[in-house]
Order: sequence, then C-alpha cells, then structure tokens
Amino acid sequence: MSKRILHGKVVSCKNDKTVVVEIIRTAKHKLYKKIIKRNKRFHAHDENSNYNVGDNVAIQESRPFSKLKRWIVLNNLDQGEQQ
Repeated sequence: MSKRILHGKVVSCKNDKTVVVEIIRTAKHKLYKKIIKRNKRFHAHDENSNYNVGDNVAIQESRPFSKLKRWIVLNNLDQGEQQ
C-alpha cells in the first residue's frame, strides 16, 4: 500500500525536529451546495529543522515518531521556484 503525500503550509516550527503543517481542502456543503474550506493540522518530523513558518512543503505518511507525529517532511515546494 502506498503512503499518502499531502501538500500544505508550515504554521509552526517552535518544537525541536517538528513542524506543524496545515492542509487546506475544499468541499461542497451537502445542503447548501456552497464550496467551503476545511483545514487540518498535521505534526511532521523535520530532522534538521530546515523549514520555517510560511514554507510550502510536501509531507508523507510514516511510522509513528511520537504521540502526534505520524508524518515526515519530504521537501520544500518553494525551492523549485527560487532556483
């Protein structure tokens, strides 16, 4: 079974080797049929503390690192635009 990969923005990097990534998705309301935003936050493992608040990153499912961390940061999506 393949591991899920999600794209989101880093909203916190205060913890050691951990970043909090917020994933925003859109969904249609069942009754009113209006498009609404849904967001969820994931704690992801960042071994070298390379990522800061505001970075767009890709995260992948992983083994449990702690009580909340089950994701690992793959790469920075903004790096390709800067180079």
